[in-house]
Amino acid sequence: MRPAPPSGGGGEVFLAFLRLGLTAFGGPIAHLGYFRTEFVERRRWLDEAAYADLVALCQFLPGPASSQVGIAIGLLRAGPLGALAAFTAFTLPSALLLIAFAYGLTALGAGLGGGWLHGLKAVTVAVVAQAVLGMARTLAPDRTRATLAVAAMILALALPGTTGQIGAILLGAALGFFLPGASLLPGASLLPSTPPAATAEATRTRLSRTTGLVSLGLYALLLAGLPLAAAAVPSQGLSLVDAFYRAGALVFGGGHVVLPLLQGAVVPPGWMSNDTFLAGYGAAQAVPGPLFTFAAYLGAAMGPQPNGWIGGLLCLGAIFLPAVLLVFGALPFWESLRTRPLARRILAGVNAAVVGVLLAALYDPVWTGGIRGPADVALAASAYLALVVWRAPPWLVVIGGALAGAGVG
Repeated sequence: MRPAPPSGGGGEVFLAFLRLGLTAFGGPIAHLGYFRTEFVERRRWLDEAAYADLVALCQFLPGPASSQVGIAIGLLRAGPLGALAAFTAFTLPSALLLIAFAYGLTALGAGLGGGWLHGLKAVTVAVVAQAVLGMARTLAPDRTRATLAVAAMILALALPGTTGQIGAILLGAALGFFLPGASLLPGASLLPSTPPAATAEATRTRLSRTTGLVSLGLYALLLAGLPLAAAAVPSQGLSLVDAFYRAGALVFGGGHVVLPLLQGAVVPPGWMSNDTFLAGYGAAQAVPGPLFTFAAYLGAAMGPQPNGWIGGLLCLGAIFLPAVLLVFGALPFWESLRTRPLARRILAGVNAAVVGVLLAALYDPVWTGGIRGPADVALAASAYLALVVWRAPPWLVVIGGALAGAGVG
């Protein structure tokens, strides 16, 4: 079947996603809801079945699922230029805000003392706890997967750093083969009922399999080659690209799960302190758009050069590049892959392990870095209450936590 021509322009895609990039608070699950409202109900760029296919595909891939769905929608609407427009418009607002926060961090800290910074870290405990519980209900809903999640947590705690985290993901993939009843891809409950066999024409006709193979080959080449290049060439910029590309290429489960990978990449080498890391993570909850834009803050706040806005954009591009390559690589093969029970079971095992990795991160570095005494426990519990029970917007909770920390500190 010949590919259908793109049906829109890059400018149209850019403006549509820019509005979402400026207003889409709430994390990846909320973003998927915003996308459905905007592009299925309001603009009718694709139907329910096509959107369900895209969500399922992007939940299957490592990387930021909501951003990948946006890239795929832009691709289907206006070709590669549309994919670039969707990514740029949805990502740039929060990235620029976080780079600005990195520039203002030192001056703000000097003016207010360290209490506001500690307040941000306490709020981060509540944010990650909310993510862990929400993901556990969806990704580890039975005894088998809950046990796998705890085993992954133990492995991640026993082997600190990326070794334990990647090992836990591989463990989940290996044991997923034996999981019973893991036939539904995560994310299905986010959508209205869609016929199980529904096929999205758009997901079959935009890219050739040759393009897909080239994209997957480049993804694998960079994943294997960047560590070798970084070891051979003494370049801080190349080391940054390697660390952030690897984080974007290997993390399943979205923005919160990238926390331990990035912390292990930037804190132990001395590129930044753990306090600076957690403060930025707290600030990332207060901006719209994808949580992976936290990479822009990290690049800007680094001690070694390249830092500032150049470092921020470099790290931002490196962490999102795997997402783009995987969408371009997987889309042509998705129709055949999505029907295979083995692929679904492996994915279910990986996602249960993701819960365990996030549990380990909740303890270290989030809890150990943010909780020093009873006042911090009270602040974290209050933030959790505001987020989960009162449904307060995350940006408001973050600002409140920083003000409360400044008052106490």
